[in-house]
Amino acid sequence: MISGPSRRTLLTGALAGLPLLPAPAAPAHAGRLPRRPNVVVILADDLGWGEVGFQGQRAIATPHLDRLAAEGVRFEQAYSGAPLCAPSRCALLTGLHAGHGTVRENPEGGPQRSLTEADLTFGGLLQLAGYETACIGKWGFGPELPGQPSHPNERGFGEFFGFIGHRAAHRYYPDRLWHNGTIVPFQGKAYAPDLFREHAVRFIRRKRDRPFLLYYPTTLPHSPSVVPGGAGPYRDRPWSGPNQRHAAQVSRLDSDVAALVRALRDSGQAGDTLVVFTGDNGPHSEKGVTPELFDGNGPFRGDKRELYEGGIRVPMLAWHAGIAPRVERRPVAFWDVLPTLADLAGMPVPEGLDGLSLRPALTGGRAPLRRHLIWNRPRKVQAIRRGRWKAIRFAPKIAGAGPEGRVELYDLRADPGERRDLAAARPELAAGLLAELDAAIGPDPRKPYRPA
Repeated sequence: MISGPSRRTLLTGALAGLPLLPAPAAPAHAGRLPRRPNVVVILADDLGWGEVGFQGQRAIATPHLDRLAAEGVRFEQAYSGAPLCAPSRCALLTGLHAGHGTVRENPEGGPQRSLTEADLTFGGLLQLAGYETACIGKWGFGPELPGQPSHPNERGFGEFFGFIGHRAAHRYYPDRLWHNGTIVPFQGKAYAPDLFREHAVRFIRRKRDRPFLLYYPTTLPHSPSVVPGGAGPYRDRPWSGPNQRHAAQVSRLDSDVAALVRALRDSGQAGDTLVVFTGDNGPHSEKGVTPELFDGNGPFRGDKRELYEGGIRVPMLAWHAGIAPRVERRPVAFWDVLPTLADLAGMPVPEGLDGLSLRPALTGGRAPLRRHLIWNRPRKVQAIRRGRWKAIRFAPKIAGAGPEGRVELYDLRADPGERRDLAAARPELAAGLLAELDAAIGPDPRKPYRPA
């Protein structure tokens, strides 16, 4: 556990001296978002809420992300779609929580679930709005075949470069990657995040006469802790090798984000582009990495795979040169991204989504109030947050639950670390929340999308 007088004091010395991006010139439309902005959505893989400087990290340097957060909107209570990869990404892409979405669980012990022709992603929606679209990185939905409904090219992304499936993306030096419908061999000789960054920079710099969307789901800092050059500036830290390299992965992620923003600025497009950065779930503790060393989940309990706050709270920021810097403290969630991008692109928001547009939070107002937030891992664990109250229900024999399962209840305002279970003291409140949870889980509620 990191100790010190303030978790929000950035690392000093050589690490804090990493170069920052040059200051941008103020665009002519400073103070507002442009009409139909370009959009860059950057998704980190297994990055904890507390693993970046703008959320209090002191041991790992993330100066570029910290600057974007300081210049944009930082979402203090941002939630992922799930505590693990595939259902979280499904929620991000489709605007549905995991009680309604097509993919509600990872391919653990079974085949990889796929997106279907019914899944309108934010890529497909912005394609309908006339955007040029690209997905570069880890798609995360099989099968590994071109032309099938779950392929990124079929789900709204005109350009795709990266991993299609979930398991293949665990290799940092891959034998092959996909470019649209074609396999490109690499024979384990290239570092995948570097290939992603270079491809994304070329996409950003491309000359075009219409707006673009870049979805950039990098594999950093997912396990294994592999990074070119080893631990880099962290090699002399008194940590294990996996922890040193994990820290280097997070700083490399920060540098990759800086490269994308620099490409926007160098190409004169920063003033017309909204950048959204977030992570897909809480921090991992795999292959020797110990998130407690870094306060990876901040003040929260739990990490990846858990529905305690540490497993689903994620860092999130939105940056544009015309956004007034502020901190948004109302809860927001992954399923808000699609309706937000529809709103910004001037498209009707599809009916039957779980998300709400965050445009007000980007233009000087507040994020919308909502009735509840829902998380669902079928046959394992489910959770609901309504206002200050959060209920978690464990299936029988899951996480130490007995044959009848277990229900826990927390007051997040008084107890954000979820240390005091109030289910026994407030049984009627817990029962009411669970009834609301059950009513919110069911078939896909979307209707066919017919924009005017």
